[in-house]
Amino acid sequence: MSFIEVLILGFIQGIAEFLPISSSAHLIIFRDIFGIGAGLSANMELTFDIALHFGTLLAIGVFFFWDFIKMIQKGFTKGVKDDDGKILWYLVAATIPAAIVGVLFEEPIEKIIRSNYVIIALALAIMGIIIYLADKYSKQTKNIKQMTLKDAIIIGCSQVFALIPGFSRSGTTIAAGRILGLERESAAKFSFFLSAPVVLGAVVLQLIKDSVWSVIVANLSTFILGILVSFIIGIICIKYLLKYLQKHNFKIFMIYRVILAIIVLLYVIIR
Repeated sequence: MSFIEVLILGFIQGIAEFLPISSSAHLIIFRDIFGIGAGLSANMELTFDIALHFGTLLAIGVFFFWDFIKMIQKGFTKGVKDDDGKILWYLVAATIPAAIVGVLFEEPIEKIIRSNYVIIALALAIMGIIIYLADKYSKQTKNIKQMTLKDAIIIGCSQVFALIPGFSRSGTTIAAGRILGLERESAAKFSFFLSAPVVLGAVVLQLIKDSVWSVIVANLSTFILGILVSFIIGIICIKYLLKYLQKHNFKIFMIYRVILAIIVLLYVIIR
């Protein structure tokens, strides 16, 4: 990949990981349809995508560093009796469904769905509409500290759909949070918190494969640049999305997703 292509893909990951527009779908679309970083081996492609996700994982860790420290400290000293400690264990419970499904179905999803542009396009459009309607017709009745264990598990189960490119991990979890009455900002914040263990698990599972290390060593500068770009853009995106959601809804994301879905379907038809 060229320097510019790495910058573009890192930029895309940094934005799309946190906006409810599906980072995995965008990486696939820009690589396969627009030719940005095309021609990579399957192993290099997947490993580089994981590296970009690692960059956004670092962004979450840095941006919410003191939140995580407080959750861990309170979680292990006071448990669910403390509001911050409670969130830690809710995150653990919410991570389990996606972790199980991810381990069991990672390979068929990678082989079948990642190359099916029709499914990706439909997921983009359908989930875009769901996010908008879930937000529009749901009341904002509670913040993140008023969540229940049931809320956390339901949001965690919704995250399973995000394994399909196009649905969007942040999109599905934010939509589920809004349906359950969470404020927009709280739904987004819990979604960001929840992404940390899921992405960390995906990174670890990839790194234990022997073939991955040879790819990383051979392309070390490419991976470092991609991680750095997705990290910086990710921090900026988190900051401004949380501010945006204080006063705005998800209509703009629905419109964008539907337009992108139409572009992908047109590509399938005319190619």
